[in-house]
Amino acid sequence: MGRDAKAAALKMASLGLAVRNAALASVAQELERRAGEIIAANQADLAAATSLPAPLQKRLRFDGAKLQETLAGLRSLQTLPDPLGVTQRATELDKGLELYRVSCPIGVIGVIFEARPDALVQISSLCLKSGNAVLLKGGREAANTNRILAEIVHNAAVSAGLPSGWLQLLVSREDVTKMLQLDDCLDLIIPRGSNAFVRYIMDNTRIPVMGHADGICHVYVDDAAEVAMGVRLVVDSKTQYVSVCNAAEHLLVHRDAVPAFLPAVVEALRAKGVRVIGCPAARRIADMEEAADDEWDKEYLDYVLSIKVVDSLDEAVAHINAHGSGHTDMIVTSARDHAARFFATVDSADVFWNCSTRFADGYRFGLGAEVGISTGKLHARGPVGLEGLCSTKYLLCGSGQAVADYAEGRRQFTHQPLNKPFVM
Repeated sequence: MGRDAKAAALKMASLGLAVRNAALASVAQELERRAGEIIAANQADLAAATSLPAPLQKRLRFDGAKLQETLAGLRSLQTLPDPLGVTQRATELDKGLELYRVSCPIGVIGVIFEARPDALVQISSLCLKSGNAVLLKGGREAANTNRILAEIVHNAAVSAGLPSGWLQLLVSREDVTKMLQLDDCLDLIIPRGSNAFVRYIMDNTRIPVMGHADGICHVYVDDAAEVAMGVRLVVDSKTQYVSVCNAAEHLLVHRDAVPAFLPAVVEALRAKGVRVIGCPAARRIADMEEAADDEWDKEYLDYVLSIKVVDSLDEAVAHINAHGSGHTDMIVTSARDHAARFFATVDSADVFWNCSTRFADGYRFGLGAEVGISTGKLHARGPVGLEGLCSTKYLLCGSGQAVADYAEGRRQFTHQPLNKPFVM
């Protein structure tokens, strides 16, 4: 599988944008045509997953509405510019000696993701558009849905001109173990899951890993926050879709905002079925469960939210940087200078002001979709869309130049910037 994917990746690197966009169109058309089969496979997965918590069952569901959302994402991806062959830098080293840095595919990418079938389509379509081959391993609860989706996406793209083997589906943990050893075939692994899972992957492979770790996301309600806005944004950040990594898990409230804000937000959260846990200062204002010592390091992915009262913006930032996962954190405030300090000092991939944490998403960012949200700082950070799935190469175009002429002083470098793209 790894060798087939590597061979396919070499061919994909030379495919033009028209072929890749035609493949995306073919995938969308075939998904729509075979909607009944896909939904039936998903029903089988759901029937076997009745012991899953309700939020995870919701994530597993791939019904007609989810299919239409997926198709909209595919069509949006077709409209985006070509991420490949983009000239990022052009320099004249000397007359007739021109250097270009251009974007190119990474090659073969292995992605391990949760039991969320729509993620398979998002990941594979992003890899297709960016010219990468991909090995996919989804959560076992979605085995039937993943199988038919992978078959449809692969075959529809091949019928439009992509090489066979560009997409491969792994089905077991043993497959993942073997994939981690394929450093001669794979160029990057993207694991989506807990910090412990990402660390396990990093410790057991020589392949570069782009970590998509926990989503321990915070909302901080400042002393200069508008109460109604804060309540609305906390409720949306927590409850709009609780089982995803950009849902808020912890609420920090400035002590001066507590009397007006805290009772209102607790009431609104409970109306949505959220179980509220709090520190002693929060519990003095509103009735709620007591927070355990390790509460602030948890990712619930459920209708649970912990609340902590802080004395200052600086304390809130320190708490976020100590207990957050570097994913997405948001401030509610009407004070621009407070927001500026929050932007500058919170060490996360996504830092927001007066808008829901749920906006941390590749589709909502206009990236087409995402393979995940990288909480690392190298190569790509935040939602990883098309640009995050590209690398670069330097192209040097000469006219007979030899290094000896420069080393021995017969010629001199000019290093002048060129205002033109690379064109053959």
